[in-house]
Amino acid sequence: MTGSIFRRSADGLSWSFVLVACASVLSCWVSGDTVPPTPPPQATAGPLTVPEEAKHLKNVRQLTFGGQSAEAYFSLDNKYLIFQHQGEGVPCDQIYTIAVDMPDGKPVTPKLVSTGKGRTTCAYFFPSGDRVLFSSTHAASPDCPPKPDYSHGYVWPIYDSYQIYTAKPDGSDLKQLTHAHGYNAESTITRDGKHIVFTSTRNGDLDIYTMNADGSSVKQLTGELGYDGGPFWSYDGKKIVYRAEHPKTPEEISDYKDLLSKGLIRPGNLEIWVMNADGSNKHQVTRNGAANFAPYWHPDGKRIAFASNMADPKNGRDFDLYLINEDGTGLERLTYAPDFDAFPMFSSDGKRLVWASNRNGKAPHETNLFLADWSE
Repeated sequence: MTGSIFRRSADGLSWSFVLVACASVLSCWVSGDTVPPTPPPQATAGPLTVPEEAKHLKNVRQLTFGGQSAEAYFSLDNKYLIFQHQGEGVPCDQIYTIAVDMPDGKPVTPKLVSTGKGRTTCAYFFPSGDRVLFSSTHAASPDCPPKPDYSHGYVWPIYDSYQIYTAKPDGSDLKQLTHAHGYNAESTITRDGKHIVFTSTRNGDLDIYTMNADGSSVKQLTGELGYDGGPFWSYDGKKIVYRAEHPKTPEEISDYKDLLSKGLIRPGNLEIWVMNADGSNKHQVTRNGAANFAPYWHPDGKRIAFASNMADPKNGRDFDLYLINEDGTGLERLTYAPDFDAFPMFSSDGKRLVWASNRNGKAPHETNLFLADWSE
């Protein structure tokens, strides 16, 4: 999740690989009200897709306009989306919700959920719809966290001030779930509302953990040296899909450990993995040597949507959406627009797909949310 790696982050990605979830271009906190992204008077005219995308993406419409919006996830009833945004008046990512459909079909103003302080990332609805889940640095400081030290090259910051919170959808009744020192972010919850999966550095490395919905019974699932993160539950709660990068050579291991000790990580080859809910049967899905991230299960429980730069790995901004079987077969490309497409999520019934994209932007690397009817 920008705050979390690849924002688990859109501006970080679209600006960085020179790009969300979560590493972005950081700016300092400016005092004053946190202003929500403002929709235009009417929806933008013109095609939002290219011909190659017509097979699967129908009736595409743009949901946000301006700034950096990413990591949009449906509520269980498919009526709302929760996402993170930064832009004019919002110097650090904050969490917002928005209705998926409006009676008049016009864009609406998203509602702020997070505190408006610090940096937030990786928001998700509880299946009951009465609470939301996200990570924030606001308890450590109301300011934006400092930029990473780029004297080490292009690196992502791992802020040890991230803790996981829940709140009501209007932002009230804020409760802190994690208290262990270190980075605690990239959290999602099972569809029965009982278990949360997340990424943490509490044991000295970037690993995946589970806990009960109230924050109790924390269990570590991964232990391989390297980054394991961006986890999502399968619809039946029996499996977890995630992204991972495990250094292998002595040079890679030394570089990884040195940077992590400074609260940094260097992005490189991220592959998609799947494991059982208890951490057993870990198996690699992609093996293309590219930057693969933002995996999400198709409701059929067999396929995984994800983002990758495999088509043009030398272009730091050209990420597209793909679909692949859990066993690594059946790879299919979904998007072909220039620049950045990432963070796919299917609605519960599999009839819609939401994602973040640079398409139709009015400023360089502007990232907005798009919604499509899904067609097989």
